[in-house]
Amino acid sequence: MWPFHRSPVVPVLRLQGPIGMASPLRPGLSITGLAGAIERAFEMSKVPSVAIVINSPGGSAAQSHLIFRRIRQLAEEKKKRVHVFCEDVAASGGYFIAVAGDEIYADPSSLVGSIGVISSSFGLDKVLKRFDIDYRVHTAGTSKNILDPFLPEKPEDVARLKAIQSDIHDVFIAVVKERRAGKLKGLDGELFSGAFWAGAKAMEYGLIDGISDIRSRMREVHGNKVKLRLVPLDRGGLLSRLRRTPGNTGLDGNGRLALADELLSAVEIRALWSRYGL
Repeated sequence: MWPFHRSPVVPVLRLQGPIGMASPLRPGLSITGLAGAIERAFEMSKVPSVAIVINSPGGSAAQSHLIFRRIRQLAEEKKKRVHVFCEDVAASGGYFIAVAGDEIYADPSSLVGSIGVISSSFGLDKVLKRFDIDYRVHTAGTSKNILDPFLPEKPEDVARLKAIQSDIHDVFIAVVKERRAGKLKGLDGELFSGAFWAGAKAMEYGLIDGISDIRSRMREVHGNKVKLRLVPLDRGGLLSRLRRTPGNTGLDGNGRLALADELLSAVEIRALWSRYGL
């Protein structure tokens, strides 16, 4: 009788969507929503590998860093190698999480990079003036209404915002340089300008290790019999709660409010993806 050998199983975490951007029906990626799945990914198999598939245009810098740190902490504790695979986009916060990988791969058409920090809003003070609307705001603290979209923009407020962005950018750069040490090619002014590139150029700059996909690469590492097992995520959004509640259509009470909020959130999320032509 031939000996029976189990196929190696590689856990797969799929991280899809904006980071930290809360939408009532579909909340963004956050450490709170992902902690359990990340833990399971590092515990469910004896194979010394965890695969992470990323398709994210970014979002919260803090949540990106927290997710990155949790992945690295568990990789070191469990002595496992992390393999990251970029799909359509692994940019900004999406790339921040990607550098938690010991190796990073992408498709030739993947968009990778955008190592920078951005803040955007609308200036609505002229709209109020045009329609002769009084805007009343009262604060305790002279900086409490900094960058209020209903007030004229102040140079000192912009300077303060830029200083904060610079601090966050420095953290991002330091993490990328540490994790991609000896691999990065090119001038800092180009790599960390906030620009992004397609797969082949990202590989040329050392932002990724190669062009491949999860199935091909895991077969190279663990053999043709390797199995990929998706780790389920429970992001805890209102949509999942409504689905678990018998008879709840989501159209009454909080459901109506959530749907209105969802529309506003969808516009913001759509704008985030559209930066990358998607």
